[in-house]
Amino acid sequence: MEDHELADVLQYSSPKELYIVTYYNVLKLLFCPFRVKVLSDVGLLRKEQLVWVSEVKVTTELKTIFIINGNAYHYHSFEILIEEFTE
Repeated sequence: MEDHELADVLQYSSPKELYIVTYYNVLKLLFCPFRVKVLSDVGLLRKEQLVWVSEVKVTTELKTIFIINGNAYHYHSFEILIEEFTE
């Protein structure tokens, strides 16, 4: 992907928002900070630790990166924790 193509894609994204599809196929918009559980030891984080994502970034290869405590981590090392509200 060329730089200008990447710039076109990123103009519609925000480092403070992330759209997800829940287990129940519901589209949700999460706002930073949101909570995640570490799935395996990575960097300074340990498996099962609960941490807060302060920003969501995208690499030039369009891979999602979570910023946690000022450090960048690939999204696949985490489980996003959301509260399902039912009435």
